Amino acid sequence: MRIIVVGGGVAGLAAAWELERAGRSEVTILESERRPGGVIVTEQVDGFVVEGGPDGFLAGEPELPALAQELGIGDRVIEQLERGTSLWSGGKFQPIDAGLAATLLGIDAKASEVAAGFRSFAGGMCEPVLAVAQRLAGSLRLAQGVAGIAREGKRWRLAITGGSAHDADGIVLALPAYTAGRLLESVGVRGGRELAEIVYAPSVTVSLAYRREQIGRPLAGAGFVVESPSPDQIRACTYASHKFSGRAPDGHALLRAYLGPTDDHPAKLARDQLAAILDIHGEPLWSRTFYWNRGLPRYRSHHAERVAGIRQRLERLPPLAIAGAGYDGAGVSACVRSGREAGRLIAQRTAR
Repeated sequence: MRIIVVGGGVAGLAAAWELERAGRSEVTILESERRPGGVIVTEQVDGFVVEGGPDGFLAGEPELPALAQELGIGDRVIEQLERGTSLWSGGKFQPIDAGLAATLLGIDAKASEVAAGFRSFAGGMCEPVLAVAQRLAGSLRLAQGVAGIAREGKRWRLAITGGSAHDADGIVLALPAYTAGRLLESVGVRGGRELAEIVYAPSVTVSLAYRREQIGRPLAGAGFVVESPSPDQIRACTYASHKFSGRAPDGHALLRAYLGPTDDHPAKLARDQLAAILDIHGEPLWSRTFYWNRGLPRYRSHHAERVAGIRQRLERLPPLAIAGAGYDGAGVSACVRSGREAGRLIAQRTAR
């Protein structure tokens, strides 16, 4: 039985890992980019650990620690150092409830879950991605996007961008909903168009490195959110080197600003505004900007019911499952859980 996982983000890698554990030896992962991981991007710059996407996961969520144990990197999980978020009102900081801070940052979690803090990995969030990718290196095909899928009897045929094709007994579509929805619609799945219309909010993050002595205001807690930000104003800032250990060399600080789409230069906006808010003197040692034109999905009302209905209709087709942030939650843990559930489903259906 040949199974193809379309998408090498964390959900797709988790699905492939689950299939591997279930004894499915003929698994191929097709990733359109030249690296695995999707929105999980970690860079090492001059002794700093820079996150381009999520920088951690909720401490109460078991999915990533469990996966790390299976991969032999359980000892790489680290706890949050500093807690607490402040609200910047334009003139002063004031403490803010953890649940409200999460809401303002678009984190879909209960206040009690956020209050328990976050975890990450010693070398950044890329560690579980790289560990799975290394274990499945023989199955991973980079720079291979899927242009279309077609049903051929009880099997599937996948057209690859560039002209080649693959046949499969089962498929996991671990793709953004706007891509997976179009593929499902092309094979007659009712509701595929609704998936394709799920909105993914754009975002920009800017990481800036400083010598600690450049920052005049004490960095209290893990960061701050901005009250009612204007379009060209930063929305929040994480004190990355205070939140998790090992993010900056001794005597240095790493800040991470969050912005919405802007026509101005994001790094300049972040630098100038943080200088005013945190009394920063001099230029940053360097800055790194990450653009996410389609970042986190924003679910409409009755989203779960719609997804459940689509999954019921998929049961009438040859083995096919969907997984990822567009369906079961946008956090990294939710993506791992979604991917593993999809992998188990396809393993069961292809065992018949």
